[in-house]
Amino acid sequence: MTFGMAAASRTLSRLLPTTSPATYGILAFSCLLYGVSFLATIHQTGMQPPSGGGLFALLGIGSINGSVLHSFGASMPLPYNLAQPWRFVMAIFLHGSLLHIVFNMWVLMDIGPAVEELYGSARFFFVYVITGIGGYLLSSLVGHFSVGGSASLLGLIGVLFAITTGRRSASMQSLRSQIIRWLIYIAIWGLAVPAIDNFAHIGGLATGYVVGRLLTDRPPASPEERKRAQILGWATGLAVAASFAMVARGVLGAV
Repeated sequence: MTFGMAAASRTLSRLLPTTSPATYGILAFSCLLYGVSFLATIHQTGMQPPSGGGLFALLGIGSINGSVLHSFGASMPLPYNLAQPWRFVMAIFLHGSLLHIVFNMWVLMDIGPAVEELYGSARFFFVYVITGIGGYLLSSLVGHFSVGGSASLLGLIGVLFAITTGRRSASMQSLRSQIIRWLIYIAIWGLAVPAIDNFAHIGGLATGYVVGRLLTDRPPASPEERKRAQILGWATGLAVAASFAMVARGVLGAV
């Protein structure tokens, strides 16, 4: 099994960028899902101009139909998600509009490579997905219909917040100050825009903080650590692949 994972990792590494491959993989998968869901929206309802005016019209550019998001695995209220647990995973990679995905992917490319370099690609991928699941667990618990990578992005911020806690070096204090500013901006934005799922943000942030306290904040060093990280990364990848397969089966079955 270890040999097979190592061989698959080498094959996959040749298909991805040499730096921050997990970050770019998440970016590509999220953009792919947005493109497919946008085409599905056009097929279902045609090209619709954004409704409302001002900020709401801007937020509505490239909007994805709610029924399409539901079919593609949006997070639902908890009883629904428990019956279809892949929604906890798929919601992380789905986005509701063009501005939604642009903003989230911009933040991902801003902080993702730094966290990936800190933990290594396999553990970073695990952190991104598990914190997103934590965010959507809380969101579904309060009964929200929700999508977006922001739960995982807040998870990454939670991880950074955890590793800077108690550190007195100038670099750690500077990073902590930057994180606090990010959290203030996100909180203001969350209060200003009703469509933002603040519960997913809080859940992702809290999960990220817990993960950051549990994981060693350095790349795997020994062969045993690298093997455990590979297992963690591949298990996460299989969970994402299985979730995508369940959605694909449902979408194709409905055609």
